[in-house]
Amino acid sequence: MTAQTLAERAEILAPTGLQPMLTTDQLRAYFGVSLWTVNEWRKNGCPMERIPGGRRRFNLADVKAWLAEQAEDAAQVRAEVARKGVAARA
Repeated sequence: MTAQTLAERAEILAPTGLQPMLTTDQLRAYFGVSLWTVNEWRKNGCPMERIPGGRRRFNLADVKAWLAEQAEDAAQVRAEVARKGVAARA
């Protein structure tokens, strides 16, 4: 059996409405982050599913949406801090 790329797996599953689930290592490779980073994401609410044996799988679309939400929240916090900083200097 030949190894399939993520894009190939997604294409195969598309007619079913399903999406490929990534292992922790695949998620790390996709985003180019460390295991520590993925574990921190999990602790902070990154969506994942447990499969038998206690292993974790990640839906790429869900993780991307979660990361976008985290970035938006962080931008709002930075904007609020900047507003307070400007007000404090005035």
